[in-house]
Amino acid sequence: MNQTFNKQPVAFVTGASSGFGLLTSVALAGEGYRVLASMRNLTNKGRLEAAAKEAGVADRIEIVQLDVTDFSAAETVIQDVIRRYGQIDLLVNNAGYAAGGFTEELAIEEWQRQFETNFFGLVAVTKAVLPSMRERRSGKIVNISSISGRIGFPSMGPYVSSKFAVEGFSESLRLEMLPYSVHVVLIEPGSYKTDIWSKGLGAVTIRPNSPYVKEMKAILKYVNKIAEAAPAPDEVIRQIVQVAKSPSPKLRYPVGKGVKLGIILKNILPWKWWERIVTKRLWKG
Repeated sequence: MNQTFNKQPVAFVTGASSGFGLLTSVALAGEGYRVLASMRNLTNKGRLEAAAKEAGVADRIEIVQLDVTDFSAAETVIQDVIRRYGQIDLLVNNAGYAAGGFTEELAIEEWQRQFETNFFGLVAVTKAVLPSMRERRSGKIVNISSISGRIGFPSMGPYVSSKFAVEGFSESLRLEMLPYSVHVVLIEPGSYKTDIWSKGLGAVTIRPNSPYVKEMKAILKYVNKIAEAAPAPDEVIRQIVQVAKSPSPKLRYPVGKGVKLGIILKNILPWKWWERIVTKRLWKG
């Protein structure tokens, strides 16, 4: 174990090459954490290195290679970190992407890929840290979910489904781990300026002969409007840091404009009313 850092809390972050993962890594390093920032492809580490250097925390961030869909690698990488630093105090499961399109037109392989990363990869990394956290009776697992983990949205079936799965998994795991003082937390952001939408919906091609041309165009227009107006993700990062510092965080933290209201309305309104609101906003907006 590296004696220089053994008094520092240790955080492991997945999907740290951009977006929430990058910003969380830098913020946690700024709070005194030793951060293991993992990413699938190390050729994408430039942005994180630049941000860490600018924030003066480059010496507290170690970039490691991890493709979360390589489940045995997840186990190996996590065990190596625990061997070197003695523990992982905080796991932030952030790796993920958004696959978009209408269900009829999406190959089943696209659904599988979405779940491999957003759900099974998250479970694999989490399973790797559990024995150590349970034995120490200490630790936090922060799963980056989404408003899409609470509210379905047309043309985002794979992403929504994967986030609903993360929500159910986190509820179950929370109850399993509470007796061991390990806290499982869901962060549920709304729309923010990150690469996820441009990468996800940017990959959606509208086939000229598709029966959904009209609907897809309406959705892309709606999403682009939201993306343009979306704020920088600072409040999401602040929430993650707050959870990291809290001795007993809650299960769920919805973050962003209209997110809490959307969840409340969906839960209390008759489904037919909710349907009407969504379809009116999308198809007639």
